[in-house]
Amino acid sequence: MQFTGPPVPLGPPSQVPVPVAGLVGLPKPPARTFVGRDEQLAQVGRLVAAGAGVVAQAVHGLGGVGKSELALQFAHARRGQFTVVWWVLADTPAAIESGLAELAFRLHPDAQVAATDEQAAVWAVGWLQSHPGWLLVLDNVEHRDDVEPLLADLTGGHVLITTRRDVGWEDITDGCLRLEVLRPDAAVALLRRLSGQDDPASAAVLAGELGCLPLALQQAGAYLRQTRTAMAGYLLQLRQDPAGMLRAVAADTDAERAVARVWSVTLTEVAAHNRTAVTVLNVLSCLAPDDLPREVLSPLAGSAADLDQALGLLASYNMLTLTDATVTVHRLVQAVIRAQLQTTAADTAGVSDTAGSGAWTTTLRTALDALNTARPEVEFATWPRWAVLSPHISALAGCCDDATGGNDLASLIAANAYFDWEQGRYQAAVQAETRALAISEQALGPNHSDVATRLHNLAVTLRALGRAGEAEPLQRRALAISEQALGPDHPYVAARLDNLALTLADLGRAGEAEPLQRRALAISEQTLGPDHPTVATRLNNLAITLRQLGRPGEAEPLQRRALAISEQTLGPDHPYVATELSNLAVNLRQLGRAAEAEPLQRRALAISEQALDPYHPTVAIGLNNLAVTLRDLGRAAEAEPLQRRALAISEHALGPDHPDVAVRLGNLAATLRDLGRAAEAEPLQQRAEAIRQAP
Repeated sequence: MQFTGPPVPLGPPSQVPVPVAGLVGLPKPPARTFVGRDEQLAQVGRLVAAGAGVVAQAVHGLGGVGKSELALQFAHARRGQFTVVWWVLADTPAAIESGLAELAFRLHPDAQVAATDEQAAVWAVGWLQSHPGWLLVLDNVEHRDDVEPLLADLTGGHVLITTRRDVGWEDITDGCLRLEVLRPDAAVALLRRLSGQDDPASAAVLAGELGCLPLALQQAGAYLRQTRTAMAGYLLQLRQDPAGMLRAVAADTDAERAVARVWSVTLTEVAAHNRTAVTVLNVLSCLAPDDLPREVLSPLAGSAADLDQALGLLASYNMLTLTDATVTVHRLVQAVIRAQLQTTAADTAGVSDTAGSGAWTTTLRTALDALNTARPEVEFATWPRWAVLSPHISALAGCCDDATGGNDLASLIAANAYFDWEQGRYQAAVQAETRALAISEQALGPNHSDVATRLHNLAVTLRALGRAGEAEPLQRRALAISEQALGPDHPYVAARLDNLALTLADLGRAGEAEPLQRRALAISEQTLGPDHPTVATRLNNLAITLRQLGRPGEAEPLQRRALAISEQTLGPDHPYVATELSNLAVNLRQLGRAAEAEPLQRRALAISEQALDPYHPTVAIGLNNLAVTLRDLGRAAEAEPLQRRALAISEHALGPDHPDVAVRLGNLAATLRDLGRAAEAEPLQQRAEAIRQAP
């Protein structure tokens, strides 16, 4: 990831000073019991104390060896020596960007309003470049390439990298520290302190059995303290179940094997005391590692108290991270549990009532039911909820096969695809909708009303991607199914008619579209009432077709009625209101009333920018339409920057060959010609024509 990009509207980073009291952003307090790492802490400190400019050090080693804890101990102990101490989870480029964006938000609170995560991350790098004396921890880096550009951009400060990978860090850092397992004496001391048991002989044997791995020792200590089990008894259980757990773990590193063996014993104990806790952990294993709202798990327990007890038990074993609102499970825990559930070995221990594929199927169905219960309707007011649930739906969809999930899975991923569509993520939506259609056809047959819904939604997304020719046959099939299954006057039939008409208009067949839209409007008014938001949509779409047919005078009253309905029923700041304002303004401009159009377009753009992602295609439409109006008003210089931004958004969201990109290029070229810069306009116009003429 290269941290360069367009200017961010936050002001120069150099003008934002270091916080007077300093800034410390660490993920949690350091562990109070921390032994056997004095020399390693000193080694990190010696490197930080030496050198000029940016000083980077990598700490690498096996998973579970304590790399993150070492970095946390160092950062906490030395926090007074740095102007800023900031921790970034760095396992993916997206996580790095998010962590740097959070730094920008802390240094410059207005950033959360004024900038995207990408822009805020660029600004944060600029701030680090402009100020010395900071410590940046990049935790759990998976790929060296993910951080090399960032290290190249930084000029003065300290970077501490933790990673499981040994991939030539010496080439790009000032020093490397390979973190080994604890010495036996330190491992025994850690185990005795964590368990609260003073049995040096048993502790020595158990520490050796656990490979002196800190994470395994922590898990064992938590188990021993919680259950008051003697070390000798714990060791016996561990030795009775090594083979099953070793088979259950996909990766073959010593760290993961040792940790898995400890988790096997922990899970056996959990299963003996709380079956709900086992179910919870199983379900969490097939969701995302992101925070999950606790209430999503409510169907898994008989009562809220039962769920709280199960979560509390798992948290006491450090099997999950628990807050009053969310549950988080480490990826490694998820991987081990999934492997146990999927194995067909008869000796799998303590994961569920029946080991093997039956347990896995039960878990998938339980998770599917929980998410379907938790998901609301996809609408503007529920977008924040969907933003939280969406990663978990995607993770489950990746785990669950079509036959197991059936139409319930299709319904879930189709709803998530609709949310993606609302966010302008059309490529993600089309993939999910294609799969949902195939599942529903297989589960329900080709003529079921749910199949019509899947066809309809896929076609709408294809049209948004500029593939109207592919959309039309799907929409005709969806219409035929709906008319047969639901009757000719059902609201869903109206939706099918209206969207088919929009596709026909995109294909240059607006004359065919008009009668379909008039029928759709009549059905919606009859079944939903004249002031329903859906009626506003029908009015707006019919008006677009009338304008395309050269009848803007007929379109205007329909658009004004649509706008009034939407403002009354949805509120003045709803994205649909922005769409209707924008369409009315385009119509007014076509009627030669550009001065009336401009304030409507500015209001539409403000609503869209407030409600949607800055790179949403709708924002590009608003920018483009306002720019065209400004050009009509003789203000081409004001139009150009809006058109350049609209072009960038469209290319980012839709791809470089989308028909909307051709429109943006053509409009920008026209503006440049108005400004007397025909030489700049020519290549843009040529590119636009190439896109239009492409098959």
